[in-house]
Amino acid sequence: MNIIHILLKSIQIYQIGISPWIGKHCRYIPTCSDYMIQSLIKYSFYKAILMSLKRICRCYPWGNSGYDPIK
Repeated sequence: MNIIHILLKSIQIYQIGISPWIGKHCRYIPTCSDYMIQSLIKYSFYKAILMSLKRICRCYPWGNSGYDPIK
């Protein structure tokens, strides 16, 4: 298994096992975990990580919300 598959499985475990306990509080659609999965599938590992970190940094109480697809 390469690092992308391990990261994808980790995110899926988070979505199934941890996210339901935390609650649905995401400001964006798709959620940050879905955004990360989509970016890992579409782009290289490093670009996906960078895009996901930028997305997480945009998520703060006075930030935007709504539909924010990967580009």
